[in-house]
Amino acid sequence: MAGDNMESSSVAVEPESRNKANVIELYKALASGDTGIVAGLLAGDLEWWFHGPPRCQHMMRVLTGESVYTDFKFEPRSITAIDDCVIAEGWEGAQAYWVHVWTLKAGMITQFREYFNTWLTVKDLRPVDWEIRHDSPTLWQSQPRDLAKRSLPGLLLAI
Repeated sequence: MAGDNMESSSVAVEPESRNKANVIELYKALASGDTGIVAGLLAGDLEWWFHGPPRCQHMMRVLTGESVYTDFKFEPRSITAIDDCVIAEGWEGAQAYWVHVWTLKAGMITQFREYFNTWLTVKDLRPVDWEIRHDSPTLWQSQPRDLAKRSLPGLLLAI
């Protein structure tokens, strides 16, 4: 038994995996109404950015307590970790498509970007000689299957 504990504790968890797990935990805590877990995952000085119709700032309303999670349910269809960012994407029928980009530092969510009814492309624009560089400059793109024929504004997020 002690050997099992030692073995599991010696396995290092990659920061991207830990960040993704924290964001998954955030969505689960929001769904269950566990404000203690939500507060523990968010920095007190969370930086916020929103793109979309003002009436669609659903996550801001949930996190500030202005509305409850059941008013608009965020059920991510995909969650992807890239460096210190975690991108969650979801859609509900033909009228609601959203992307959340969470930035984490030491496992704490420090920045949140919410895109509502907006196509998003994430690109790595660091110089070629930069220490950490991805193989392709396009790291992530919106994939809203239910909205493929719909015209939405597009934005580029450079990291």
